Amino acid sequence: MSKEKISVIIPVYNEEKSIGHTLNTLRDVLNKTRIHYELIVVNDGSTDNTAAEIGKIDFKITTIDHEINKGYGAALKTGIKRAENELVLITDADNTYPMEIIPELIGKMEGSDMVVGARIGDKVKIPLLRRIPKAIIRKLAEYLSERKIPDLNSGLRIMKKDIVLRFLAMLPNGFSFTTTITLAMITNDYRVNYIPIDYHKREGTSKIRPIKDTLNFIQLIIKTILYFEPLKIFIPASLIFFLLSIALVLYRLIMGKGFLVVTVIVFVTAIQLLAIGMLADLIDKRMR
Repeated sequence: MSKEKISVIIPVYNEEKSIGHTLNTLRDVLNKTRIHYELIVVNDGSTDNTAAEIGKIDFKITTIDHEINKGYGAALKTGIKRAENELVLITDADNTYPMEIIPELIGKMEGSDMVVGARIGDKVKIPLLRRIPKAIIRKLAEYLSERKIPDLNSGLRIMKKDIVLRFLAMLPNGFSFTTTITLAMITNDYRVNYIPIDYHKREGTSKIRPIKDTLNFIQLIIKTILYFEPLKIFIPASLIFFLLSIALVLYRLIMGKGFLVVTVIVFVTAIQLLAIGMLADLIDKRMR
């Protein structure tokens, strides 16, 4: 590990109660190793005393300020672009992630392009209101990506900077940053590995909006898969319309009357969806 150099990026928005403890813990954990590191704090337009708490830190950190709140993903992108090292580690400022696992994450990077701390340990404090939609979203992502994903959007992960920069233009500014980079790497055959971790109760107020963010996550998963593996969306959609057209034909044969025009429209739609999917897949393969 002595040869490893990493940049640790902490996006912060109104975390006055926890940012000091987070930074001190990170320093203590990393100082126990022989890893060369830099700490980058991106203050994403905080309106509380977060900036003052960051100013109290008496060891070297790089602080970047957004004048307004741009979003979790935007803060990460700012930090990643500023990072000096090839390995980039991201974590949250609310003391939910176990920092002591970081050396193990770094060690797992040998032979990996990204290592994710999967929140499937013995002590995981995720509210029930968030567990159910997270499970649905994860299952949808696993179906579309054909890959087991223990944790789709964990905020504790280490990855190679050059790979992240390849996808930077498509990475969103909101909380779905981690979901997108996970799917982007998996669908492009990068090596993604997981380490089980605990997840503690957060300090302060969560910024997650359960209903709106869940809908955004589902939309994002479909959009990302459409971008990298369009046939995974278009073939099932085409099959649904094709089966519906057969059902309408059978209904007409049995009943002696039926929806002839609708049947033709549904069948043509099935053919069009398949054709569009094949064209999109061809374009995607040529672009790669």
